[in-house]
Amino acid sequence: MLRTVSSIFSLLIAVAILLLGSGLLGTVIALRASAEFMSSNITGLIMSGFFVGYVIGSYICPRIQQNVGHIRSFSTFAAIGSAAVILNGLWIDPLVWWLLRVITGISMLGMYLAIESWLGNLATNQNRGRLFAVYMTVNLLALGLGQYMLMIYGYEGIAPFTLSALFFSLALVPIALTRMREPGFVTVPHLGLRNLYATSPLGVIAVLISGLVTGGFWGMGPIYATGAGLSERGVALFMSAVIFGGALLQWPIGHLSDNHDRRLVLANVSLIGAAAALVVYFIAANHLAGALIVSVAFGGCAFSVYSLAVAHTNDHVDASQMLEASRGLLLLSGIGASIGPILAGFAVAWGGSHGLMLYFAVLLVILSGYTVLRRRIGAVIPTEDQGEFVAMARTSAAVLELDPRVEPEEDEVIETPPPSVDQRSG
Repeated sequence: MLRTVSSIFSLLIAVAILLLGSGLLGTVIALRASAEFMSSNITGLIMSGFFVGYVIGSYICPRIQQNVGHIRSFSTFAAIGSAAVILNGLWIDPLVWWLLRVITGISMLGMYLAIESWLGNLATNQNRGRLFAVYMTVNLLALGLGQYMLMIYGYEGIAPFTLSALFFSLALVPIALTRMREPGFVTVPHLGLRNLYATSPLGVIAVLISGLVTGGFWGMGPIYATGAGLSERGVALFMSAVIFGGALLQWPIGHLSDNHDRRLVLANVSLIGAAAALVVYFIAANHLAGALIVSVAFGGCAFSVYSLAVAHTNDHVDASQMLEASRGLLLLSGIGASIGPILAGFAVAWGGSHGLMLYFAVLLVILSGYTVLRRRIGAVIPTEDQGEFVAMARTSAAVLELDPRVEPEEDEVIETPPPSVDQRSG
């Protein structure tokens, strides 16, 4: 394991620094937007911009990386992202903030793509699973720890934006100084969503609902925490409890899904997640400590839905189709996450900050019911024929080639021809 980590240390350091800043930024934007604009609907719309940028970036960032290479594209997106973060503190306007969130989402996708396609190039059949596990662990830990950066400056003034921009800029250092050779081209996704739904209706619906839930959490979670009476330290505790729950509980849930009908596990996990959300809803006002503990269970269930949906879909496709199917599910999750903060904003406007937990509970109950329905309709796949569960987080399409279940494809040249040396230097 130490050899695996040391071989990609500069990439792991870069993504950890980046996600410390990104984790802080998302919480600061949500809290500040709520304070400035006083409308949960507007806050939800602003927060959706990040995921809109993610979806847009999945198409334009590979072409940019194709033209200038990994280090230059990462540097470009880090500079743009850092500038966008600073502008959030300088220009307080809901439309501007939405546009800046879109730009930040595109920039984050571009940086993810550079790092993850690099990791995919370094992976072998022997170390692919270890690389994937280490990388996903670093992702979730950095996002969780980033919440505690809120305790340094709070969310008022320009200081928290400056701190977040500092992390974006510092993430450049290990990438710029790395001695690892840059990998080859990356591909633009070609996704047949209609065929994907025909292959696995449950996988598609589960991924969409997963995006609606997690997008709502990232967008409106801090609003819920402040509405529940938590201080800035409490907001950090709540957000990190959900995130760390997602990091810790995916593995035991995955083990269950590998040894039982995966649809049954998905139905139960969704139902337990809904129950946990309802418990938080009812006890948060009088038992905040208990609500934080239950939030760990909620996070473990909510974050596991995406991984379970991908594993279920992979059970229904050939090994040669897994990469393409996973790309389609990643896009669908991004679409769901784009809509999630908007719907969550309406839920908070309707039911107060605690309405967010009702929003989560309703979605997860719907998913549980639909899963039970599909289990009655569809044929049962024997446990021994199911593929392996792999804990996943939604990043870029490049990370999917690290998934030990898929067959990595050869690097594919995009339609746009690569520039000449003179063009690159201009």
